[in-house]
Amino acid sequence: MPAEPGDDEESASWMEGGGWFEFTLAVILALAAVGTAWAGFQSQKWGGVQANSFAAASAARTESTRQSTEAGQFLTIDVIMFTQWLTALNEEILADPSKRPEGEYVPDPDSVSGLLFTRFRSEFKPAVNAWLKTRPLTDPDAPSTPFSMPEYQLATLAEAVKELKEAERLSAKARQSNQRSDNYVLTAVLFALVLFFASVAGRAHARRPRVLLFGLTVLTLTGAVVLLVLYPVQL
Repeated sequence: MPAEPGDDEESASWMEGGGWFEFTLAVILALAAVGTAWAGFQSQKWGGVQANSFAAASAARTESTRQSTEAGQFLTIDVIMFTQWLTALNEEILADPSKRPEGEYVPDPDSVSGLLFTRFRSEFKPAVNAWLKTRPLTDPDAPSTPFSMPEYQLATLAEAVKELKEAERLSAKARQSNQRSDNYVLTAVLFALVLFFASVAGRAHARRPRVLLFGLTVLTLTGAVVLLVLYPVQL
């Protein structure tokens, strides 16, 4: 249906610098200014989350390294103690074959092997007892050492793995926060374009450039607002 002549004249009058057009541009400029400030604020907040996450990840990695080093020290202690105990037990068996363990071992406090056995670390003893139940001194299919038994668990090693996973999680969070900060910077750039287009549209004298610039202003503003609504907020 063709437009009424009065409607065309009213539209032209509005686009040619009437009060409503200037008011609309003023509202758009205000929205763009607020959007720019909000985008900058959110970019700074997410940048802070990124920095804190990277710092926490570094601390977690340091703790993981410390726990891993301590686990290695405990493993070395267990290996040395087990080797010495096995050597002492072998000498005792050679002197008296009846002392060969047959599924279990009762330490003799008066013997070197018994003394060493009582000095095993609490984490190591369950693995040794489980290993002895496999009759390793008589069964060739038994595990070669207690260290291959599932009962051998180092709490410090488990803690090291836990800290390493936490460091990886925090690093991922930092990278995500960095991306979100960049997204808000991009949105601030879009709002800056809105300010530019709106300012130029207000100064344009010809109707066609004014319509084109106003359309770009509205389109850019709409895209920036949509992005701003979709982005997560950090308070």
